[in-house]
Amino acid sequence: MEGLDFAGTFDDIVDSGLGWLGDNAGALFELVRTVLEGFYGAVLWTLSLPPFYVIAIAFALLGWRVVGLRFGALAGVALVVCAAMGLWPETMSTLALVISATILALIFAIPAGVLTGFAPKVDRSLEPVLDLVQTLPPYIYLLPGIALLGYGPATALAATFVVAVPPAFRLTSLGIRMTPNEFIELGQSTGMTNWQMFSKIRLPFAVPSIMAGINQSLMMAFGMVVIAGIVGSGGLGETIYKAVRTLDIAKSIDGAIAIVILTIVLDRLTQGAARIGYGGGK
Repeated sequence: MEGLDFAGTFDDIVDSGLGWLGDNAGALFELVRTVLEGFYGAVLWTLSLPPFYVIAIAFALLGWRVVGLRFGALAGVALVVCAAMGLWPETMSTLALVISATILALIFAIPAGVLTGFAPKVDRSLEPVLDLVQTLPPYIYLLPGIALLGYGPATALAATFVVAVPPAFRLTSLGIRMTPNEFIELGQSTGMTNWQMFSKIRLPFAVPSIMAGINQSLMMAFGMVVIAGIVGSGGLGETIYKAVRTLDIAKSIDGAIAIVILTIVLDRLTQGAARIGYGGGK
């Protein structure tokens, strides 16, 4: 009984807290919603403006540049397949949502990871928080979003932002801490300033880890976007959710194929960009 009373009290506190936020900070959350939807809308408009074959060719050329000719050709053909399945608008909506959420996550995670990389005690104190964020069921982040931001892309963006932050945060901090001591001592002995030490020694060593964090954030964002279809985010996630509700197996398979295509293409592109970025070549 005590456990039940505790659970009921905790639930009441959560409900009251969300209600209080909704009543007293409604204008703030409306502003957040407007900004998030505006940013997402701008990215979606940019991706939707050209015909599908222009986007496919652009990805093919980009894939050729950062990965190789074979992958570039396959990436272009794969995107044409998404259009042939009649899912091009949904594919671009999903891509816009993933790009928007990942950009927002990286704007926060990379600077914060750099700062905690210089403060190991702060980094250790944040580890439990990051562990909690990554181990909670992803859909749990949709519930407060619905209560505060309503249904739509803003809630999907906010929830995707939350799950995309920890990988980039962790790996950026790790990259800063992994700078070999001998190089730090070399920089100190040559009279480098703190900024020179960071930009010429620590940051170059951290680039591989930072790029790995960007790649992992993208993958986490893709996983969340599918789940976010239940809050009316649009895109392939909502397509699959509606297909499951109506038992439209063919449409759900089409949506799943399109998501797999997008995931693989972006995964390989970010890996290829990482190799080029720190001099690994193709």
